Amino acid sequence: VAVAALLGACGAEKRADTADTQPAAVRAVPVASVAVTAQTRAVGVLAPRDEIRLAFKVGGVVDSVRVESGDIVRKGQVLAELKRAEVDAAVSQAAEGVEKARRDLERARQLRIDEVATEEQVQDLTTAYNVARSNVDAARFNARFARIEAPVDGIVFERMAEGGELVPPGQPVIVLGSTASGWVVRVGLADRDAVRVESGAPAQVTFDAFPGRAFEGRVTRIGAAANRVTGTFEVEIEVQPQGARFARGLVAKVALPLSPLPDVASSATVVPVTALVDADGQRATVYVLDREHNVARRKDVTLGPLLGEQVIVTVGLTAGEPVITDGAAWLTDGRSVRVVSDDGG
Repeated sequence: VAVAALLGACGAEKRADTADTQPAAVRAVPVASVAVTAQTRAVGVLAPRDEIRLAFKVGGVVDSVRVESGDIVRKGQVLAELKRAEVDAAVSQAAEGVEKARRDLERARQLRIDEVATEEQVQDLTTAYNVARSNVDAARFNARFARIEAPVDGIVFERMAEGGELVPPGQPVIVLGSTASGWVVRVGLADRDAVRVESGAPAQVTFDAFPGRAFEGRVTRIGAAANRVTGTFEVEIEVQPQGARFARGLVAKVALPLSPLPDVASSATVVPVTALVDADGQRATVYVLDREHNVARRKDVTLGPLLGEQVIVTVGLTAGEPVITDGAAWLTDGRSVRVVSDDGG
């Protein structure tokens, strides 16, 4: 048994030595030189450009709210109303005040003719009459805004009150988004990126709600001051729905082009990420194909930033060199190789 085991071990070692001397099957691609376009990425939330918070002019008890979140409404449509008893009573009271002031003024004028009343009394009653008329106008104005009408065509985003609730003046009852003003994504950028974004620049917007689909965007506004809490600058990107059903609150990922920095190269040498071996920070190793001897040559390189599935190499390679991708992890310097696919021809 011991002899058999020893013979088996010797056979395995011989097979391993044979495998090491066999050319390794690899795939090689040429090192590429690509134009470098600076860009930044940010995450924001989709919303209509114009978001209107609708409220009653006067406080009171809500009689009814006629819409639900998600409803499409038309300009002039009644959305909510207060109970009319109090506002109608205010209009009636103001109207009665006008009538009394009118009678008092007419009586004073007649007495003035009879020289019983003075001119000052007539003037005072004239002023009281004008004030009463203004009170009627104010009461009627308030009564008109005791109901909420849609100021534009739009979508109801939020219903914030129910029938029977007591609401103070100006408290939002309905949040309405204008469908005519378009959709925007607002993102926050650091100062180093905000100063390099240009108004009108194109942008690419993607949503998790619409996987595999990119939407065209355009920068429409760049904040002139940083947010006091986050320290970022708000950038607004207009997005075209392109037939998609947009909804307020969709999370968007935005890619924005940046103006180039001075003294920064406009092109870069790149290799596929799969070509890297023993990467550590900005240091890594690649294997280059020596076509003359059909062997792999080890090279140490310095890395730059990632560009998708490729990585920039700042030092160590030149454009056109055949770098090994598939099979690189199992190579050693000088190992014989057999190229099964060479994209460099």
